[in-house]
Amino acid sequence: MKKHMMNPVLAKENGESYENRIPMRLWAEDDLPSQKLLLKGTANCSDAELLSIIIGSGISGENSLDIAKKMLSNCGNSLCEFWKFGVTDLQKIKGIGQKRAVKISAMFALARRRNESEVILKDKITHSCEAFEIFKSLMGDLPYEEFWILLLNRSNRVLRKIRISEGGVSGTVVDPKKVFKTCLDNQACSIILGHNHPSGNINPSEADSKLTKKLSDCGLMLDVDVLDHIFIGDDRYYSFADDAKM
Repeated sequence: MKKHMMNPVLAKENGESYENRIPMRLWAEDDLPSQKLLLKGTANCSDAELLSIIIGSGISGENSLDIAKKMLSNCGNSLCEFWKFGVTDLQKIKGIGQKRAVKISAMFALARRRNESEVILKDKITHSCEAFEIFKSLMGDLPYEEFWILLLNRSNRVLRKIRISEGGVSGTVVDPKKVFKTCLDNQACSIILGHNHPSGNINPSEADSKLTKKLSDCGLMLDVDVLDHIFIGDDRYYSFADDAKM
């Protein structure tokens, strides 16, 4: 039977104590995040409400919606930043133990895999935005840097997507020998380089520019064209080719 209770207001906003708040189990049915989703659809649920459904139950003094709002607040209410949280980061939030942190982290991984599976590779990579979409699906929301290459055949069709290295939040080491051994092993005619900047800054550093030139020069010697180097920063990107630096 549907309960008829007033829509609760967060105690902190009213200056009430947690003990005087209406427990979530006594909320009106269509105020509960899970019921709101069923009745009105996901589009009518806030990010915090959707996250509270995944969290499940609350803890003493805080319900799942309180915890969800706190989690999002810790990353500036940015889903891009939230997706960078690892299991250890999540466990720092009161109310998120190891099991819940693992559950949320698994959700992140599924979302990334879904994004990757939805990337439609055209017969040819004809523009930097197409390479960007591929790289974004692979590493766009990671909290650490990764370096990938797209191996292309003579018609610029993608043969394989290869991760070359994984690093920290501010850099990753790229070994040219590994890059071009991978190219030669797969008989690639050309490659596109790509790596992410977790900070969101898409401007290449001096070190990035030197690395790009070094790899481009190596490619010339081995008859493997380095077509572009794409930098991913949240939902934006920078292309060396578009900037006429390749």
